[in-house]
Amino acid sequence: MSRVETLPPEAWDPRLRAAVRPEALTDLEQGLMRIFAHCPEQALGLAAFGGALKRGRRLPERLVELVRLRIAFHNQCRSCMAIRYRDAVADGVDEALVCALERPEEAPDLTPAEKAAIRYGEKLATDHLAITEADYDGLREHFTEAEIVELGMTAAFFVGFGRLGATWHMVEELPEAFRGTQRIAPWGEASIEVR
Repeated sequence: MSRVETLPPEAWDPRLRAAVRPEALTDLEQGLMRIFAHCPEQALGLAAFGGALKRGRRLPERLVELVRLRIAFHNQCRSCMAIRYRDAVADGVDEALVCALERPEEAPDLTPAEKAAIRYGEKLATDHLAITEADYDGLREHFTEAEIVELGMTAAFFVGFGRLGATWHMVEELPEAFRGTQRIAPWGEASIEVR
């Protein structure tokens, strides 16, 4: 059971309902917004920011999804690990590729750019002060300055809200493999929701 009360969409601020359109979403797709709805002004701002990250994206969907899932593993955000986004699936993310995230540096199916982005996201999630000039120089081999900024903002969004989501332990609608409290991984699970 979630550690913070979730609000059903009918209890949301009308502006938030209009922005999110929860009636078109499953409980899993409504996700943390069911908790953020307690603070409608902040939830609206967060939805706008998340939408801007998505709409203005320069980075490939596949790369963003791989970074998101590796960060989700370090955060132990079960909701994040249980979801695969349709845009990323359409861009080539399948479960075999997700399994490559167990050892991304050794994975032959990941591009050098993907490995650099995953390494950066992983450091941001585990030891942000370990990120050095060499890491940024490595990113510049594959990405423009704007793409590096986008990667940083996107990864920070995943780190911060994934950690918050993990503490709220909102797992009721997740596949059984994701409901416990033991350390888990997003690779190798049988039941994944594509949204």
